[in-house]
Amino acid sequence: MPEPASDVTRLLHAWREGDPAALERLTPLVYQELRRLASRYMRGERAGHVLQTTALVHEAYMRLIELELGFQDRVHFFAIAARLMRRVLVDLAREHKAAKRGGDAVMLSLDEELVPALEPGGDIIALDQALEELAGFDPRKARVVELRLFGGLTIQETIEVLDVSHATVERDLKMAKAWLARRLMSEAS
Repeated sequence: MPEPASDVTRLLHAWREGDPAALERLTPLVYQELRRLASRYMRGERAGHVLQTTALVHEAYMRLIELELGFQDRVHFFAIAARLMRRVLVDLAREHKAAKRGGDAVMLSLDEELVPALEPGGDIIALDQALEELAGFDPRKARVVELRLFGGLTIQETIEVLDVSHATVERDLKMAKAWLARRLMSEAS
């Protein structure tokens, strides 16, 4: 049975306060959720992709531990994990593309709820660039997409991370989906 969010938050605070045993107790609590997120990302990858779900989880988790951030709570932890998983996938895609001298980029299956106008499987580098472009003129909308797509956060968790209203998250998500769909479709043509 999954541990309550308060247990994760309590252990994050204990870890921040210097309790090394808290990290040991925290790891199994967050591992399954990180694995679920990574599995969702990896679903759309090409056959024979070099990075497996477990490797993505481990790489993201190692980066999280190395950051030594003072995570505020469970939602903040998974928001940072989402950003790190995005970075791992983009870094790998860039390495792969460079190694192939412009070969196939890593494909990411986009959540149809978030970007319905896109065909399944999208170029993660193009998505990353589009999100960066969106962040250049509307950082909150880009963050909403990142939290929902890469973080797997619910609307309520997204509200908590961004400290905005439900209507704001819904509106930002709707506008960002439309903008990203248009931007990625124009890139594909």
